[in-house]
Amino acid sequence: MDSLSTVMIEDNEVFASHDVVSLFTNTPIDKALSVIRDRLEKDKTLKKRTKLSVDDIMNLTDFILTTTYFQFRGDIYQQKFGTAMGSPVSPIVANLYMEFLEREAIATAPVTCKPTLWKRYVDDILEKIQRGQLQNLTDHLNTVDVTNNIKFTHEEESNGAIPFLDTLITRKEDGATTSSPKLKIVIKRKNM
Repeated sequence: MDSLSTVMIEDNEVFASHDVVSLFTNTPIDKALSVIRDRLEKDKTLKKRTKLSVDDIMNLTDFILTTTYFQFRGDIYQQKFGTAMGSPVSPIVANLYMEFLEREAIATAPVTCKPTLWKRYVDDILEKIQRGQLQNLTDHLNTVDVTNNIKFTHEEESNGAIPFLDTLITRKEDGATTSSPKLKIVIKRKNM
């Protein structure tokens, strides 16, 4: 967040944030596997790091992502869509898919609502956009995922401030920004 201390924001711009609704359970597995294969095939150093072929890695990843079972009230279910909550591979797969999706979203955004700042952490995104264009950007983001499963919600700064990732980002008088903790946590060691 230190990089935000140098960001200037004009009067005709606002800070906004977007969040993906239930990212893990809405990540489209087939599309995510395609993104992963593409990344692996373009990785020039893969053979230096593993003896597994791209096909081997893809078969293992497919198996992990499509054979997820869980128990609820004594019954066993198979997860049919999305990545499993709690699986160590889910954040990686969801992040790779989001990286692909954000590249598409920024590249195809109409000029009027194209963000001039885009900072993403997993499914939380902070943007700086032209005032009055937040809904247009949200509408655009909600069309980028061809599976129509990834949906975004948004929030606009209020009174010159916006919460983002446990921080409160505020607008200073000169247009500069600052971020401060939204929540202060004090941890005291118990006497033993």
